[in-house]
Amino acid sequence: MAGTRETPEGQVADAVRGNWVDTLAPAAARPYLRLSRADRPIGTWLLLLPCWWGVLLAASADPDGLRLLDLWIIVGCAIGAFLMRGAGCTWNDITDRDIDAAVARTKSRPIPSGQVSVRQALVWLVIQSLLALGILLTFNLNAILLGLLSLLPVAIYPFAKRFTWWPQVFLGLAFNWGALLAWTAHSGSLAWPAVALYLAGIAWTLFYDTIYAHQDSEDDALIGVKSTARLFGENSKAWLRGFMVASVVLMAVAIILALIPGGNFLALTLALAGAWAFSWHMAWQLGRLQIDEPETCMRLFRSNRDAGLLVALFFALSALL
Repeated sequence: MAGTRETPEGQVADAVRGNWVDTLAPAAARPYLRLSRADRPIGTWLLLLPCWWGVLLAASADPDGLRLLDLWIIVGCAIGAFLMRGAGCTWNDITDRDIDAAVARTKSRPIPSGQVSVRQALVWLVIQSLLALGILLTFNLNAILLGLLSLLPVAIYPFAKRFTWWPQVFLGLAFNWGALLAWTAHSGSLAWPAVALYLAGIAWTLFYDTIYAHQDSEDDALIGVKSTARLFGENSKAWLRGFMVASVVLMAVAIILALIPGGNFLALTLALAGAWAFSWHMAWQLGRLQIDEPETCMRLFRSNRDAGLLVALFFALSALL
């Protein structure tokens, strides 16, 4: 039909339309980039943003403020987030290949659709992991050790939905580890503000990934996959409101613990304004959420990039003072 856009061969069902992987990448590379979710960049943002929160809050708490090293931490975390998100998604798709084949939204992924074999996916997993290790080794020893420790929740997460109704907790443990790592990369050691920020990120993950999981709740029920979306059902908004409050309160605690000792109350006010803006964005999402509308769930899930960027922006302003 005239005027109808042709769907690129092998395109994954929930990929962003017109993305660079399906339109610009070499044909031979596309299955591997799809396996890494490069056609769906929101996951990279959600993995990266806690890293930026961690380094920027650490810089705000530092009397010397932002240093040249922090620029590399910011850039290195961005590259590392792309690589490790890709490696994590590759591992997830290897372990979930049979489940993905039974779910309408995921059966077009590269392994169940036959674009990539399990052996090829394993090789791709190793390549991405080694490149990410190269980035990690440029940080200080404590940050390196934290980075290696992060492999534990990454490895466990794909299996969580088989044994618990709370797989989103395991995702949160993995996706927000960067708050601990990036704080440590700046300061040289872990501290309570970073732990509070990490917990805030976990509550945020429970918020946004429950929204995401509502897209698949019917298929998940048929094949016996567990999720908070299925657990909460029609009560999801009340639970999400609780996660929103927990995330904002924990973030405020992290900010206060980090910045009160320095006595810079303008920096403290700016950082707390970031938590306030974060809360308003999540409240906006709740006001528009319809759990039985998959397209709305996906749109709101993706909007969490902007929620996290608001925090990073205010933390950056605070660090510059």
